[in-house]
Amino acid sequence: MTVTVAVLGCGNRGADVYARHLAAQGARVTHLVDPRPARLAEVAARHGLGPEVCFPDPEAFFVPGRVADAVVIATPDDAHVEPCLRALALGYDVLLEKPICLDEADLDRLLAAEAASQGRVTVCHVLRATPFFQAVAAGLAAGRLGRLVGITHAENVAWWHYAHSYVRGNWAQSPPAAPFLLAKSSHDLDLLRAWAGSPPVRVSSEGGLHHFRPEEAPPGAADRCVRCPVMDCPYDARVIYPPRDPHTWPVTVLTAGGVSLADALEQGPYGRCVYSGANNQPDHQSVTVTFAAGVVATLTVSAFTHNNTRTLRLLGTHGELRGQMERGELEWHDFRTGAVTSQVVDTSGTHGGGDVGLVAGWLAFLRGEAGVPTPLSESLDSHRMAFAAERARERGTVEGV
Repeated sequence: MTVTVAVLGCGNRGADVYARHLAAQGARVTHLVDPRPARLAEVAARHGLGPEVCFPDPEAFFVPGRVADAVVIATPDDAHVEPCLRALALGYDVLLEKPICLDEADLDRLLAAEAASQGRVTVCHVLRATPFFQAVAAGLAAGRLGRLVGITHAENVAWWHYAHSYVRGNWAQSPPAAPFLLAKSSHDLDLLRAWAGSPPVRVSSEGGLHHFRPEEAPPGAADRCVRCPVMDCPYDARVIYPPRDPHTWPVTVLTAGGVSLADALEQGPYGRCVYSGANNQPDHQSVTVTFAAGVVATLTVSAFTHNNTRTLRLLGTHGELRGQMERGELEWHDFRTGAVTSQVVDTSGTHGGGDVGLVAGWLAFLRGEAGVPTPLSESLDSHRMAFAAERARERGTVEGV
C-alpha cells in the first residue's frame, strides 16, 4: 500500500525531515503548502510535483473531500491548531509537529475534534521512537529498577544551538513562538510522562533570561557578526556556521530558498548579534513535576552546556539508571545483586534515530499494521505540564495540572 501525504509547512521539519523520511520509507508526497514561493518550488522539485498541487496557505489546500491519505502539519508554532482542526473535519490522519498550540484551551479543542473525526492525531514526540529511550522504557517495564520513585533529567541545548534557535531563530520571541520549555522540551516532558506511567498533578518552575541581553554585550560589539571587531565571542555567527556541512541543519535553515550563506549572515536574522535584545526566551529553566503515581521528576533545560544532548538518572526502589544520550550510554545499577551493567545503544541519525522511528511508526499506523504511536490525550500532558510550568515560573507558585 502506497500512502499519500500532503505536507503543510515546508521548513526544516516539514520538508527536510518528515517529507524526506516519508518518501524514503515508501510514502508519496502529493501536495505541499508554504507561503514562500522559492522554498515551495525547491521542495516541489525534490518530489516531482507541479504547481497545481502546491499552495500558498492551508485555506487554498483544504477543499471538500480528501486529496491524500494523511497530512503533516509543520507550520509555525502559532499556525498548527486551525489546519489540524480543518484536517480532522475532513477525516485526515495528522502528523502534528510540536508544540501543538500556544493557548492551553486549544488542547481540549483538539481532543474534541479528534473524538468527532475518523482521523487520528500523532504528535511529533520523536524521542519515544529512539532506540536509546526505547531501551530505557524496556528496562523500566522489565522491573530492573523496581518501582520508579524519582527522575532527574536534563536537556543540554548547547550554547550555539540555543543562539541559533532561541536568540536568532524562529523561537526568539514568545509569543508568537511557544515558550522555551514548550518549544524545546515538550519531548522531554513527554518522556517524563511515559516513564512515570501516570498523569502529572503538580508543577513548579524557576528560570529566566540570564545572558542574552543588551547589557551583557562585550565592549565594542557591532549589531551584526560580519562587521564585529570582537574576536573571541562564542556566539560569533562567522565561527558557528561556515565550518558546518552546508547540506544539513542548521546551515540549511539559513540557505533555504537558494540564499547564500554569506548573504544570510550579512542580511538575515542568523547574522544578528545575540545581545541585540530581539529575544525574550529563558536561557536556563528548571521544572519539578509530581505525577499521580507518586513519581517526582525534575527537568533542567539550559543554553549553557558544551554539548547538545540529554542526560538522565532514574531512581527506583531496587536500582538506579544513569544515561547520556549523545554517547548512547546507559548504566544500570542493581541494588539487589550489586551488579552494574553497561549498555550502549545506537544513537545515529537526527534526534538519535527518532525522526526515522517516528515516521516508521506513523506509516505502520496508516497502513493498518499498528495502532497510533501515542494517544493524543497522553501526548497533550506534555503541553499541560509546560503551560503549568510557565505559569509557575512567572508567578512563583506551585500549579496544578
